Amino acid sequence: MTRYAVDRSRNALIACWSTGLGDTAVVVAELPPGISDQDALSLARTLTQLSEVCWRCYAHPASAADDHAPNSEGWRRQGERDAFAVVPAALTGPNLPSDGYMVQSYIRVEEAAHRVGRALHALDAAALTASVTADVEAELAAIEQAELGDLSGRARQAVALTREDASPVQVAQADSMLHDDPLGPQALFTEIDPAAAAVAAAHWLDAAATVTAGYAGLPATQIVAEADNIEALPHETPTLVLELIADGASPRQAVMSLIRDALRVAEGEIPDITALKQRITAAEQLIDKWRDDQPGLSLDALDLRITPLDPARPALDLLEDLLSGIRGCWLLYAEYANDRDEADEAGDPDELDDDRPEGHTEAFLAEVREEASARRQRLL
Repeated sequence: MTRYAVDRSRNALIACWSTGLGDTAVVVAELPPGISDQDALSLARTLTQLSEVCWRCYAHPASAADDHAPNSEGWRRQGERDAFAVVPAALTGPNLPSDGYMVQSYIRVEEAAHRVGRALHALDAAALTASVTADVEAELAAIEQAELGDLSGRARQAVALTREDASPVQVAQADSMLHDDPLGPQALFTEIDPAAAAVAAAHWLDAAATVTAGYAGLPATQIVAEADNIEALPHETPTLVLELIADGASPRQAVMSLIRDALRVAEGEIPDITALKQRITAAEQLIDKWRDDQPGLSLDALDLRITPLDPARPALDLLEDLLSGIRGCWLLYAEYANDRDEADEAGDPDELDDDRPEGHTEAFLAEVREEASARRQRLL
C-alpha cells in the first residue's frame, strides 16, 4: 500500500510505496502556508488508511471467497471493491456533521474516502483537494492495473503484498522467468505478485525434486529434507508443498491453501481447528514417548505452529522457501553427480553413465526444464 507523509522542510505532502527493492516516493502536493502539524498529519494518516483498505480489496478479492450470497464474505468483498466508483466524489463532497449527527458508511472503502474528504474540507484549499484527488485516482488505477496482472509503474507495490488468489497472467510470467533461471531470478521478487510467483515456484520445485529423486533413489517428497544435510535449508515448507502435490493437489491448490490459512491466522483466526487438535494430540503422544529420557519436556518445548508461514508476509515467505527448496535439489543432484564422477574415474562399470551430460549445473537445469515442461498442463 501507499504511505503518505509530511515533508516539513518543503511543506509538502508526499506518497511512498515499496518496489520490492526499496521504497520510492513522489510529491503529491504543496501544503497551504501556515497549515498546522495536526491538520497536515491528519490528512496524511487518512490517505494512508484509504490506500490500505483499497489495496485490501486487491489482496482479498471477492473471487477468492467461498460464498457470494447476500451478507456473505464474498458479497461484502464485492461491495468494498464496487465502492471504488464513489471514492472521488467522497473526497470532494464528504459526509459532514449536521445537527450533531453524521452519516457513516459500513463500507470501509467508502468511509475511508469520506474521512479524507473531511480532512480536506477542514483545510479549505482547492488546489490541495485537486492534487490529492488526482493522486488517489492514480492509486485506484494502479490497483485495477494490478488486478489485470500488470505490475508496472505504481502497481508494482503489489509485489510486497500477499494476495488470496493468483493471477494466471502473473503465474505464466513467473513460469517463464523460472524457465530462464530455474534457481530463481531476482525479478520474481520485484516484478511478480508473490502468490503467483509461489505457484510457479511450487511447479518448478516439484520438477526439480522429481529429477533429483531419480538419482538419489529417494521419494521426491524427501529430497529437500535430505539436502538439508548438505546445507541448512528451510525444508519443512517445501516438503509440505511436495507432499500436497504428491497427494494430488495442483501447485496452485497447494500454494493457495497454505497462503489462505496464513492470512486467516494474520486476522486472528484458527484456519483448521480439527487439524490443529490432531497436531496437538500427536505432539502429546510424542512427549509421552520421550518423557523417560526428558522428564521435564512439555508442549512448550516443541515448535508447534498454527501455520508454517510468516503471517505478516506469507506469500513472500513461501516463495523464499520454495526457491531454497529448488536450490536444495540442485545441491543433492550435484552431490550424486560428483559421486558418479569419482566412480567413472575409478572405472567402475556398475556406476558408469556414458549418457550423462557434461556439467552438473547445466545438466540439472536441462533435466528440470524438461520435467517442468512435461508437467506444465497442471500449472496452467
